[in-house]
Amino acid sequence: MSETTRRAVTMADVARHAGVSRSAVSFVLNDRRSVSIAEDTRDRVLAAAAELGYRPNAGARALAKKQSDWYGLVTEIVTAPFAVDIIKGAQDRALVDEKYLLIASIESDPAAETAAIERLLEQRVEGLLYAATWHRAVELPEIAREVPTVLVNCFDVEGRYPAIVPDERTGGRRATERLLASGHRRIGFINLDPDIPAAVGRRVGHHEALREAGIALDENLEISGHATADGGYAAASVLLDLTDPPTAIFCANDRMAMGAYDAIKERGLRIPQDIAVIGFDNQELIAAYLRPGLTTVALPFEQMGARGVDLLAAIIAGQSTGTGTVTVDCPLLERASV
Repeated sequence: MSETTRRAVTMADVARHAGVSRSAVSFVLNDRRSVSIAEDTRDRVLAAAAELGYRPNAGARALAKKQSDWYGLVTEIVTAPFAVDIIKGAQDRALVDEKYLLIASIESDPAAETAAIERLLEQRVEGLLYAATWHRAVELPEIAREVPTVLVNCFDVEGRYPAIVPDERTGGRRATERLLASGHRRIGFINLDPDIPAAVGRRVGHHEALREAGIALDENLEISGHATADGGYAAASVLLDLTDPPTAIFCANDRMAMGAYDAIKERGLRIPQDIAVIGFDNQELIAAYLRPGLTTVALPFEQMGARGVDLLAAIIAGQSTGTGTVTVDCPLLERASV
């Protein structure tokens, strides 16, 4: 085995193999067209580099260019539901500009979060995406301000960073309008824990749709399911045992809808013939495999990842410096539960 196959191939190796100076190799491999290099010399250098398997030193190139062609993405455990969708949307959009993601996976530990961002900054990333797996307020370490930073599925408590978040309000409204369009007038609402942004937005949208349809709000038809299947089952049981039960239930996430299905079927009722159900999130392993399939409002994770990169690229290019919040539409996905 030769020396050049045991270690990283250098420009000096390419120069020796091609029989040219190291400077000529540098000019060719860095595509310095302003320097006059004969075409046969250029061809020899490129052929030698390909034959030896030369790869440019990304760190050195970043130092020379003062940029790395990398974005850093900080997110919670990447196996969490939806995290992979944010990553996919961000990476696909970054590739359009020939950029790549360096991903730092963190838990809810401020020290680990700071360390992760520091490591990304050491790699000279051009900017940061900070992505949460559920919509909430966050507080970033001060070092995040060293490069352009965009928040995805979360927002900064102090309003210092631009943010991409789902349009929870319109999503809630859309779910209720779908039930109204099917003729339902007595609609139960199983919400998340009341103070989180998703619960607030979805409740506001639900109420708007009811008011516009001329339907008075009935507090007996609203209950928290605490975001779990067990909570959805318990909440649906309360609604179904009312003297005047609802003919449809809007569950503010798919896990609660799964629990509601069980409560409905225990009472010998059919979905959607006897009672309609609509969810929120489009958690694929739930919504697509319930029987009947669950009609639900989708959280646009891929789109938020892509919009985050769009905004980050604009800021880096000097086209945008705002710190406002951008909302992304939550589409309705029809299946068979309404």
